[in-house]
Amino acid sequence: MQKWGIPLDAYRESMEECLRAKSPVPQWYVAMENDNIIGGLGVIDNDFHDRKDLAPNVCAVYTEEGKRGSGVAGALLNYVCSDMKERGISTLYLLTDHTSFYERYGWEFFCMVQGDGEAGLSRMYIHRS
Repeated sequence: MQKWGIPLDAYRESMEECLRAKSPVPQWYVAMENDNIIGGLGVIDNDFHDRKDLAPNVCAVYTEEGKRGSGVAGALLNYVCSDMKERGISTLYLLTDHTSFYERYGWEFFCMVQGDGEAGLSRMYIHRS
């Protein structure tokens, strides 16, 4: 989890639960190229914010710096929405400080939320399949 600056233990349990495949959430996804991970993201119940009712959340969206702008994140976002819909989850949320990026992939601004330990508010997006 060094790509996100988050200690591995913070997500280890979630990833292990994903591998046990007992429920649709949590799920973790990676994009590969030549046996290298070039991007990834997850779906968890809550991405460390005060709106526990807005769930599940796409989290930890990341693309390797050299692959940014090549559609990796967009492909992952489209895939996760489709996969979650197949698993019975048609509404997803995403917490971010970015503007205009997620709209390209069908996400809509929903509201502002308070991130855990954050001084300011962050943008919450919604995707309905």
